[in-house]
Amino acid sequence: MIGSNIFAYFCRTFKLCNSTLMDKIFSFLFSTRLMAVLFIVFAVAMGIGTFVEDAYNTDTARILIYNSWWFEAIMLFFLINFLGNIKRYKLHKKEKWTTLLIHISFIFILIGAFWTRYISYEGMMSIAEGASENQIYSEKTFLNVFVDGEYKGEMKRRVEEKELLLSPAVNNDFSIKDKFGDIPYEVVFKDFVMNAKETIKEDANGTTYLKMVESGGGTRHEHYLKEGEVQNIHNVLFAFNKKTAGAVNVTKTGDTYTLEAPFGGEYMRMADKLQGLVVKDSVQNLMFRSLYNVGGAQFVFPDSAIKGKVAYESNNDYKDKTSDDALIVTIKAEGKSQDVTLMGSKGKLGEPQSFKLGNLEYTLFYGSKVYTLPFKIKLNDFIAEKYPGTLKSFSAFRSKITVEDQKPFDYEIFMNNVLDYGGYRFFQASYDYSNEHLRETYEPDITALSVNHDFWGTWITYIGYFLLYIGLMAIMFDKNSRFGEVKKMLDKVKAKKAKLITILALFLSIGGFAQDVHDHDHSAPGHNHSKSTAAPLKRVLPTEKQVDSLLKIIEVSPEHAAKFGRTIIQDEGGRMKPINTFSSELLRKVSKSDHYKGYNSDQVFLSMSQYPEVWFNVPFIYLKKHNDSLHKILGVDFKTEYIPFISFFDEQGNYKLSPYLDEAFKAAVPNQFQKDFIEADKKVLLLNAALSGKILKIFPVPYDKGNKWVSYLELNETGVTGADSTYMKNVLPAYMYSLQEARKTGGYKAADQFIEGLNTFQKKYGKAVRPSEDKINSEILYNKYDVFKKLYYLYMMAGVFMLLFTIMKIFNNRKWINITVKGFHVLIGILFVFHTAGLIARWYISGHAPWSDAYESMIYVGWATMFFGLAFGRQSQLTVASTAFVASMILMIAHWNWMDPAIANLQPVLNSYWLMIHVAVIVASYGPFTLGMILGLVSLILMIFANKNNSKKLELSIKEITYITELSLTVGLVMLTIGNFLGGQWANESWGRYWGWDPKETWALISIMIYAFVIHARLVPGLRGTWIFNVFSVFAFYSIMMTYFGVNFYLTGLHSYASGEKVVTPNFVFVSIAIVALISALAYVKQKKYLRS
Repeated sequence: MIGSNIFAYFCRTFKLCNSTLMDKIFSFLFSTRLMAVLFIVFAVAMGIGTFVEDAYNTDTARILIYNSWWFEAIMLFFLINFLGNIKRYKLHKKEKWTTLLIHISFIFILIGAFWTRYISYEGMMSIAEGASENQIYSEKTFLNVFVDGEYKGEMKRRVEEKELLLSPAVNNDFSIKDKFGDIPYEVVFKDFVMNAKETIKEDANGTTYLKMVESGGGTRHEHYLKEGEVQNIHNVLFAFNKKTAGAVNVTKTGDTYTLEAPFGGEYMRMADKLQGLVVKDSVQNLMFRSLYNVGGAQFVFPDSAIKGKVAYESNNDYKDKTSDDALIVTIKAEGKSQDVTLMGSKGKLGEPQSFKLGNLEYTLFYGSKVYTLPFKIKLNDFIAEKYPGTLKSFSAFRSKITVEDQKPFDYEIFMNNVLDYGGYRFFQASYDYSNEHLRETYEPDITALSVNHDFWGTWITYIGYFLLYIGLMAIMFDKNSRFGEVKKMLDKVKAKKAKLITILALFLSIGGFAQDVHDHDHSAPGHNHSKSTAAPLKRVLPTEKQVDSLLKIIEVSPEHAAKFGRTIIQDEGGRMKPINTFSSELLRKVSKSDHYKGYNSDQVFLSMSQYPEVWFNVPFIYLKKHNDSLHKILGVDFKTEYIPFISFFDEQGNYKLSPYLDEAFKAAVPNQFQKDFIEADKKVLLLNAALSGKILKIFPVPYDKGNKWVSYLELNETGVTGADSTYMKNVLPAYMYSLQEARKTGGYKAADQFIEGLNTFQKKYGKAVRPSEDKINSEILYNKYDVFKKLYYLYMMAGVFMLLFTIMKIFNNRKWINITVKGFHVLIGILFVFHTAGLIARWYISGHAPWSDAYESMIYVGWATMFFGLAFGRQSQLTVASTAFVASMILMIAHWNWMDPAIANLQPVLNSYWLMIHVAVIVASYGPFTLGMILGLVSLILMIFANKNNSKKLELSIKEITYITELSLTVGLVMLTIGNFLGGQWANESWGRYWGWDPKETWALISIMIYAFVIHARLVPGLRGTWIFNVFSVFAFYSIMMTYFGVNFYLTGLHSYASGEKVVTPNFVFVSIAIVALISALAYVKQKKYLRS
């Protein structure tokens, strides 16, 4: 309404429009067609932006897309369209209040985004312990120009400030033109060098420079000593041809170079390892290409001095955020010009460059803008909490500060707990170290706070979010909304629907695909299984019968092994878990089984701990048969599936896989053989941790502040003395001896007492981190039943059998068939209950919501898919059966090699109640989207089997499924939208920015745009048909796959905590697109010929 009135006033005032033209323009601007186009164009632009950001950096993506005029024009057209739709579709009427609310909410969100970008500002503030600061360094970079000169008899200054966003990948041209009095001047862009490194370009007319390479702070740095100057490098003075007391003096006389140092030291010539001494205050010949160690500084002079001029070259690392950039500009004034190189970057104030050109003095600097707060923040203490027993693994950061204002007060800033004061919001962002000793000991003492000054932008946006949440939730309950209308239409279709006899033909015709097509040609060249060509074995390994005899001799009773399995260990990440968890992971990951030759995991691991030398020769490591190269390298028979640990090492103890692993790890996309090498290496490392005993960190170090636990191998490093030391050093050998005696006598009383004593010791000194008995019991039960691995084939069988009996029911509506179908429906419901129980158990054991990594999010997506399948399929048995099949596929993917099911500690940023809200909602939305995709595919397949005889019955069934699909997609869109904007609130409450174009949040928004297009397509003339809607519902799912898999495994961003360990090959995506396109084309032909919708 507002938009149309403004436009009408503009036309009347300037007499540019007649009523017919205005009507056409209004009709276009306020149309659903334009909205559909905007959804797609906006999504495509953002999608391209994420790949530009990955290839370069965020600044490049902002320049090319996110900050471009045309991208903002799209948002302006969205705003006009939202306003116009309110009038055109009379959304102000009370029966359309939910739709009105959604449109108004997006208007608020767009206005808030405008305010945040153009009016508000943000930056960083670093404070050392004990210091007070009141300066913020802006997130944006600026070029500042100060022009000083005499004006009307007085010295005056003109100030120019230009915001700059630069990238070497784009055209950065800009200029600043102005006058100082009557004197015109111009600042013109010349060059931009990203992450600039100083170098010298030879020039016979230049200055003499001597290159020096030093390693201060453990990092290589290059410096150029300018003739006649002194430089302070890491608190050591260096002078070149300028004799200076207290400095390392390098003097050049003709072709002779000498060195005189105020400290004693030594040097080593790198070519022949010749060593010599540097005598204090003694003039000595300078040795080029020799490593000097003088006064705590290590340095090398690689070559003799050269004449040249200073230049800058880039390291070409777009992801480097610490190095300074070089901006080179030309100043033109009064017929003269001068080039100036300005060093600077985000987060710091650039070094000023001053000079005189003509009658004016110019000072320029490039970097962040400094904002001064009206108060100060003092850092009293910075606390970096670590996971128990770890040195580098931080669990949380906390800044204890004092706000120094008229009424000072103390406060603590930590993740998800912000300081909101004086219109500014302070967030815990990062940390740093004031010296190298603290860096080496991982004890940070500098806090980095993100500061945001965006009161109005935040609240305008939050009002939009709030209205959006209400509107989206309300449309699912408002009978006048599209959602309500679709439910009514679905009820009508169900009332008319006849039996779907034609479904039988569909499943019978595709049943042939269930046969095993994995036939390989045994007659193919080079494919001969008749005899092995493996290298002869140099070692004589025990036979399987000998291995079985050995294992029988060292067998431990299951009852005692279970008590041993309850003992708590501390893993490398600081997580406290029962030995049973590690032993279960060991068997499942290394031997691909829950048992080994009838022994459970606790028995196996206890046997390994007591007799590791026996297990060196036990064929325990599972290898795939098809990798002949791996078998050949190990020198084992090609048919062998289980390989002993010792086969991975030659007779000199060299690791046989080492030459191949480096190449495998470096490969951007490893081939299958390289993947097998990496997988085998992981199994060897895990088994080595078990056999060496280093995993058995069962001893809490008494009174250790970091709650560190150690293994028997580390006891000498603890510094523990007295009775505790004696106990720790003797209990494990004594326990192992008691096991030997128990095998002779059959009684484990003594061994049980040692385990009890160890548990008592753990409770005494490790009670702060030791899990409760209930948690231990729960984790052992969770390990035992491995519910998610079992569920995927149970879901599969239940879904397939339900489909088969549903088809039988169509032909023969006998009572027992009806009961059987309902029975499978109930069975799937029971399996869902177990799925839910498994998630709850994992939540209880880990202490955090079970959707924080790739594996957990996959099993949660499977749960959400099954939930919505059961919810929407109460009267549609086909929906329930299809959903069970999809849920089984999701759980199967979760158990592929590149996802680790182990429970791990939570990353600090995820340790928040926002995790339970944002991630739960957004990941759960993948469930109804998956359901919509599979139902859309079923509808297309049904269309293919349409003919003259079954068209009426089939059309009703397709309509029913299509309505369910639309309901499902609507629920998914509501959840994804709410989840994504909740993520924006989480980000704003965690680090002060509710939108930063991170690939994950961007692709979630892309998915919102795409599904909004799919839903709105039902309102667009020409796109309302059943066929096109189902095609859209299938292809739209690829945006969800990109949001989940693509972002996690291909793009880089803040959401790396959900990334898998390997890049997933995209080949299946292209194959599936081709298959869906073919199905869609075939369905289109039949739909046009036989179906009306």
